[in-house]
Amino acid sequence: MSSVWRNWAGNEEARPRRVLRPTGTDEVAAAVKDAVDAGLRVKPVGSGHSFSGAAVAPDVQLLLDGMDGLCSLDEATGLVTVEAGMPLWKLGPLLAVHGLALENMGDIDRQTISGAISTGTHGSGVRFGGIATQVRALELVLADGSVTTCSPTERPELFAAARVGLGALGVLTRVTLQCVPLFALHARDTAMPVGETLERAQEFADTHDHFEFFWFPHSTTTLTRRFWRLPGDAPLRPIGAVARRLDETVSGLGFEGLNRLGTRFPSLVPPIARFAARAMSSREWTDHSYKVFASVRDVRFHEGEFAIPREHAADALRELKRWIDAHDERVSFPLEVRFSAADDIWLSTAHDRDSCYIAFHQYHRMPYQRYFRACQDILGDFGGRPHWGKMHDLGADELRSRYGRFDDFTALRDTLDPTGVFANSYLDRVLGPAPEAPVRRPV
Repeated sequence: MSSVWRNWAGNEEARPRRVLRPTGTDEVAAAVKDAVDAGLRVKPVGSGHSFSGAAVAPDVQLLLDGMDGLCSLDEATGLVTVEAGMPLWKLGPLLAVHGLALENMGDIDRQTISGAISTGTHGSGVRFGGIATQVRALELVLADGSVTTCSPTERPELFAAARVGLGALGVLTRVTLQCVPLFALHARDTAMPVGETLERAQEFADTHDHFEFFWFPHSTTTLTRRFWRLPGDAPLRPIGAVARRLDETVSGLGFEGLNRLGTRFPSLVPPIARFAARAMSSREWTDHSYKVFASVRDVRFHEGEFAIPREHAADALRELKRWIDAHDERVSFPLEVRFSAADDIWLSTAHDRDSCYIAFHQYHRMPYQRYFRACQDILGDFGGRPHWGKMHDLGADELRSRYGRFDDFTALRDTLDPTGVFANSYLDRVLGPAPEAPVRRPV
């Protein structure tokens, strides 16, 4: 009986026929060749923090935790090459020792660098793109077991596609990043009425280095979060013990207990959400960027997220609020709203447009399907593109019209992997099956 792999949220699982832990590119290439000879599909997996089925391995699972090393680092240029299994929580401190930092990060650092870029992980800031925009070169193993590299000057089309490649083009083995000098962030959390936040969101996004906010739909208050970038040698004032305890009110054991109570007694969810909104109080602190960008997420949840043109942010959020109120939907987690710059990556959710990201969550023990479908439909009406690592049920026909280079991506996939060596049911749904993929019998 094969062992069962589950992702962090517990909503995706796999029973691979083989589980391998390669320690280098050569071993990855050998594993791919062996799988092809046996007629099996291959999927690498990092930390399992995707909520979608992007990393589900139907046949051969490659665990990349043995490929988490630093390959090279140039303090003068800021170019850093790491193995694909390097987790972000390890990368941040490693870079800081050398006076460097990632230009921008998301709000969770549990992902591996390859998983983060492959699914389009992003942070906030209208002058900054997602993590994939910081990539300068990639090494990957293709479906025939060969090893190739790509960059803006070497196989540029592959580079344009593989930075957010969904694992469909090959197995990433090394990533070269353009890092920046170490910097600090001054953070200010401020509670603000919903109406004022929606009216001023675009202003805040434009006048701060990074801006985001959280809104429990049953409450009338948002928590706005604003960051200013400071030199790396700026005086630090890390978050204190009391503030950290307040954080645990909405992300630690206390919030877990409240959600369990709401699961058993759904009528308590709105007052619990209002209590949690009040608990997220105003505060300020300063620390190195990697310690400020990422937050602890101890309470498990399901999550979806869509990117819409940033000018539609307020209208979309009002529509979501109207639907929740009209359907008496019990939502115990906040909506998270962030803003990001446009980029040129083919399947990036920010491709060719400045974007507002609206993430919706629900406690993992509570029903979520109706709420998530409504969010998908409402945000889809605003041109929403789903985060590839989060939950949605859209297929290739629906996604094609939302991405100007969608057909270019699938054509490249069809050329590089015509038999679907790197496919699984998720990729078959969102990209369409590979053209020469054999009929697979159920495992």
